[in-house]
Amino acid sequence: MILPQEIIRLKRDGGALSAGEIGDFVAALVSGAVTEGQVAAFAMAIYFRGMSLDERVALTRAMTRSGVSLDWRAMNLPGPILDKHSTGGVGDNVSLMLAPMLAACGAYVPMISGRGLGHTGGTLDKLDSIPGYASQPDLALFKRVVKEAGSAIIGQTADLAPADRRLYAIRDVTATVESVALITASILSKKLAAGLQGLVMDVKTGSGAFMPTLDGSRELATSIAMVAGDAGLPTVSLITDMNEPLASAAGNAVEIRNAVDYLTGARRDARLDRVTTALGAELLALSGLARGVDAGVDALKRALESGAAAERFERMVAGLGGPTDFISRAHALLPRAPVLVEATPGRRGFVVGIDVRAVGLAVVELGGGRTRAADSIDPAVGLTELAPIGAEVGPDLALARVHARVPDQAEAAVRRLRAAYRLDETPLSLVDPVLERIGATA
Repeated sequence: MILPQEIIRLKRDGGALSAGEIGDFVAALVSGAVTEGQVAAFAMAIYFRGMSLDERVALTRAMTRSGVSLDWRAMNLPGPILDKHSTGGVGDNVSLMLAPMLAACGAYVPMISGRGLGHTGGTLDKLDSIPGYASQPDLALFKRVVKEAGSAIIGQTADLAPADRRLYAIRDVTATVESVALITASILSKKLAAGLQGLVMDVKTGSGAFMPTLDGSRELATSIAMVAGDAGLPTVSLITDMNEPLASAAGNAVEIRNAVDYLTGARRDARLDRVTTALGAELLALSGLARGVDAGVDALKRALESGAAAERFERMVAGLGGPTDFISRAHALLPRAPVLVEATPGRRGFVVGIDVRAVGLAVVELGGGRTRAADSIDPAVGLTELAPIGAEVGPDLALARVHARVPDQAEAAVRRLRAAYRLDETPLSLVDPVLERIGATA
């Protein structure tokens, strides 16, 4: 084995690492044979020097092999194993609807999601607002629910890609999180370990995105599609807009309510529906469950209108310890904040711009998000009826409804929302939130 410092030196000086050198370093990362300082230096060298496609594939595969990989063959599932991943945003609850929609179309979706950090929400935090829902089950239960419900959304287990867990923790405190090579390996190592046969990647761009510029989002989307393909996982990346919240709700329980309304047809936010069906249709076409993207859109619409997608979501919730009748009782079962305040603007006008990061931070300050991984959250607080770009607002037409624990927090959120929204006398034309597609085929 080559000394870790020699591997660091080679990458620091702009050299290309072999698959063996990368594998040795990842093995030492998991065993603890390398110090935190050496891991930090390794990450920083990659941040500044980058990695070739071959290096990214080697790193992804080594991190995948650092733990167990799920094997679904013994379960004889009659459909493909598919998943979707998002780089995160505000009001992005797509996973909650898309997993059961895909299941209703014949796919099996073992979705391993994360918690919120910074201004973005986390799918697991949203699901934790459902009474009894076990977001960290053992693998046996996880597999059983995937088989019986067609989908299960849980958190990362200690056995899946443990190298990523240690590397990410060090990246988080050494300003190397933004490395495209390291982001690619982090995401795909977990997806490969889940035993997937197809993946769609939702890369956000805009004021509420992790990658705010289109060029940066395009670089990440391309890296993920190419590395995944070379690693044996067919993948399509979509770049989608995060210059406004995706759903009309941002928070935890409020986004679950929004998802239930979407699944039942009580309410479907237009931009949310567009992104959800675009992602799902790509997966159905990629896996052969639909003859093309248009046919995939039709299949997803049928899954919604027939009630099959809502039924799959309820079956997943019940299988993971939640209520058996959750869909019909969701609005009563989910926690509610005691203080409701309308966030009205200072003048009448049309919304022409939103600082989405500021909207997300308003949720965090209400207690609905985290600034540190160890922070606890209040599942009841958040924002609903968020005005989208193009909407008319004024004294009688609010920017949003604030759900708060105490009045002082509500007023602070109102002030932040007023500062986040930009108004004009003339409305803007609406744009398609799906901006680009990057994959193996045009």
